[in-house]
Amino acid sequence: MGNLKEIRTRISSIESTQKITSSMKLVSAAKLRRAQTAIQHLRPYSQKLNEILNNLAGSNMGVDQLPLFEQREPEKVAIVVITSNKGLCGAFNSNVIKTVQHLIAEKYADQHRAGHLQLFCIGKKGNDQLSKLYPVAYHNEELLDNPDFTELSTMADDLVQKFIHHEIDKVEVVYNQFLNAATQRVTVEEFLPVLPPTGNEEQKVTSDYIIEPSADQLLQELIPKILRTQLYKTLSDSIASEHGARMTSMTKATDNATEILRELRLKYNNARQSSITNELIEIVSGANALNG
Repeated sequence: MGNLKEIRTRISSIESTQKITSSMKLVSAAKLRRAQTAIQHLRPYSQKLNEILNNLAGSNMGVDQLPLFEQREPEKVAIVVITSNKGLCGAFNSNVIKTVQHLIAEKYADQHRAGHLQLFCIGKKGNDQLSKLYPVAYHNEELLDNPDFTELSTMADDLVQKFIHHEIDKVEVVYNQFLNAATQRVTVEEFLPVLPPTGNEEQKVTSDYIIEPSADQLLQELIPKILRTQLYKTLSDSIASEHGARMTSMTKATDNATEILRELRLKYNNARQSSITNELIEIVSGANALNG
């Protein structure tokens, strides 16, 4: 009977775990729908801003002279790392952390040794792991629970000012790009300097508009806005990816719990049947012994 009690205890424990994982799956699914809607609405806006940038830059021969387009040797580097505050989302965080470590080892080892590398961490998990290895200049956890465009714009403007004043020569962003509920892709994007548009000659002809004020002035106003939107889009991508990864992970956990419960119940029924059979055999044997 001790074996039966042990199996019952395991069944009860796994049933409790299954209820938790199932509830977490439903919560993540609800949050995913909201986050997915947000990123789907934001992407067309971001793409249209980039199209306007292409048109303006195509009509401006001196675009490479603007401060934010300046390509220089990356002696001082900043990496924006976006992870989550919580776990139970599969390899969502570990993939980003490994990508950052690989990026630094492959491209920015010299800058790290010289003390010219700094991280800007959004999310608790990334900060907890990476702060042990690299200097963290900025850390924020609240943005994931309450994405605030104004606060993120302040961060983007700060990076822009550091770049203009040569405190930073290059900024890259590492995050999970949302593809669908089951698929997230770790992405490394160059944030600064702004890469000049690569349009062909035909596109430049069709983009030859009369612009007032000058293209230079419009670009100076437009580029910071594009950078703020780009950073907000990466955050929205990461949030949607997190909920998708957690929903997928909790779905697998719930399915695994269901399979384990099926096996344990079968094992319990077999053990119970075996116990009853043994008891019947003992009773019959005892009765035969008395009759004999």
